[in-house]
Amino acid sequence: MADRRLRDVLLAAAVGSALEWYDFFLYGAASALVFGPLFFPQYDPAVGRLASFATFAVGFLARPFGGLFFGHFGDRWGRKPMLVATLLLVGGSTFAIGLLPTYAQVGVWAPVLLLLLRLIQGFGAGAEYGGAVVMAVEFAPPGKRGLYGAFAPMGTQVGNALAAGAFLLVGLLGKDAMLSWAWRLPFLVSLVLMGLGLYVRARITETPVFQAARARRPPLKLPALEAFRRNPRNFWVVVGARLAENALGYLYPVFGLSYLADTLQVPRDVAIMGVILGSFALVAGLAFFAWLSDRIGRRPVYIFGALFSAVWAVPFFLLAETRDPALIALAFMVEMGIGSAAMFGPQAVYFAELFGPSLRYSGFAFARELGSILAGGPAPFLAALLVAWMAGAPWGVAGYAILLSLITAFAVWCGPETYRSDIAAEEGGTAAPEARSSPLLLRSA
Repeated sequence: MADRRLRDVLLAAAVGSALEWYDFFLYGAASALVFGPLFFPQYDPAVGRLASFATFAVGFLARPFGGLFFGHFGDRWGRKPMLVATLLLVGGSTFAIGLLPTYAQVGVWAPVLLLLLRLIQGFGAGAEYGGAVVMAVEFAPPGKRGLYGAFAPMGTQVGNALAAGAFLLVGLLGKDAMLSWAWRLPFLVSLVLMGLGLYVRARITETPVFQAARARRPPLKLPALEAFRRNPRNFWVVVGARLAENALGYLYPVFGLSYLADTLQVPRDVAIMGVILGSFALVAGLAFFAWLSDRIGRRPVYIFGALFSAVWAVPFFLLAETRDPALIALAFMVEMGIGSAAMFGPQAVYFAELFGPSLRYSGFAFARELGSILAGGPAPFLAALLVAWMAGAPWGVAGYAILLSLITAFAVWCGPETYRSDIAAEEGGTAAPEARSSPLLLRSA
């Protein structure tokens, strides 16, 4: 029974995140490929892309508020009901985007409605991932929290690949069909995917760690405030650690599509295939690096990923400029499968371990999404702006990626090591009693 319950939880974390982040990444792909001419046609094409990326960034402004809101109730009422609520918000708003009229039909109301739905989508997404990770980590057996916690981030990358694949398929219908009606299909399909996600998440139970915490003491009135007050260093470590992982996670798959297709004039299917292959490399890589973090610690793996990403920034664009499909795919696969994966793999469990169970959901979601405002949201917009300023040259973007990677490496270096901590301890990052007292258990954990 316990094994079956654990499988249900891991499936809920992976499938739910895949379906929900299919919706979120879908918006990113559409921002790079179609939203400019459909919703901002009154601008020059380059300015239209910037405006499209700006609406992408605005969704990130809502994410910390979603993390704060749903994290608050997730720490007070439980993890499961919040996972269902966030899925409904993101899935419903994504389906509604597929029904939107364009600028040619209703004028300025088209981008206004797009912006509103993007805000709703970001509000829901701000707590979905945190809740999925917290649930998986709190169910995981000792010594395997990194690997089990990786199921949620693996799901997000499957969602990324599905979103890119959806646009690859509709692109086969031709540019005219895509801009006329076919772009709506991937958004409308999200209704079916949302129903599947709700079915999966309805099967899971509340975590034993949360139930035990509630049995010991009543819920905190303001868990997010307590997360910052009790663990200020850990809170800012999460924000800093988030910068490179989140920015690069959107810079390459979202801005990369636009740069390859519009600046380098690479066929769109080649650019999209590079993102798809990179996403699958990321799934494999983050599983490996999450497993490795269970053996050697979260910090060394995370710092390696940040430094590798700094080193790979210039080679990525050198390979992209060859316009060779194989080298473009290699550029995406190496960055996403090694650099991003080494950060994204241990990130889930590391952030969860930095906070105690009574404030874990709030601390995780709010701090993580605060980092999103500073990193992932503006990354495609700033990258497109840097390319425009440098007359099509990508080296400003490479420098931007290097700077964020070095900041993240420093932030994680400043943080505590947590891979042998007691997940049920109210003070995040504290070592488990058995680990402190028994070297034998310490080696086998």
